[in-house]
Amino acid sequence: MSGRGDITRQQIVVAATRLFYGEGIKAVSMDALAEKAGVTKKTLYYHFASKDELVAETIAARDQPTLELYMRWFAETDGSVADKIRGLFAKLGRSVDTPRWRGCGFLRTIAELANTPAHPAVKAGAAHKKRFEAWLQSELRDHGVADASALARQLVILLDGATTVMLIHRDLDYVEAAGQLARSLVEQAATRPD
Repeated sequence: MSGRGDITRQQIVVAATRLFYGEGIKAVSMDALAEKAGVTKKTLYYHFASKDELVAETIAARDQPTLELYMRWFAETDGSVADKIRGLFAKLGRSVDTPRWRGCGFLRTIAELANTPAHPAVKAGAAHKKRFEAWLQSELRDHGVADASALARQLVILLDGATTVMLIHRDLDYVEAAGQLARSLVEQAATRPD
């Protein structure tokens, strides 16, 4: 597929991403998706054989841009590796402090489809989380942090926990507290001999 077909497919993915994020996967019909994308249902089904396929595509499409955003936040933060990790939380807090924010799209998708663990979107979301953890591990290792693997896992738990609690309470203090704890964990690991 090339040219206009690629544009149409991308148009459908963008519309679906907005609808799924804003309303939830199960609440969105294929009719609503076609209308939002400005295509016929026939065109929608030409590009995506099922809603499940489209959901998986929307998650896969967010993988690299989300990783790149965190990489940029990390790189833009001055200071030690602990400062950079703290910066991830601070920048996350600023980016989610809006009434339109509905939580982590990866976590929301996995939660909504939790009763179907083999769903391609669940697998794509889990793969994204693993890639993010691997990136964190690599950054920590490159900065000479001891036991980078275990620490990366702890930081992912803090980050995902902070986004979840932020969604519940809409209070940036939770992201701030998680960021301070993350910084402390990294500082401790950075000063520990191998």
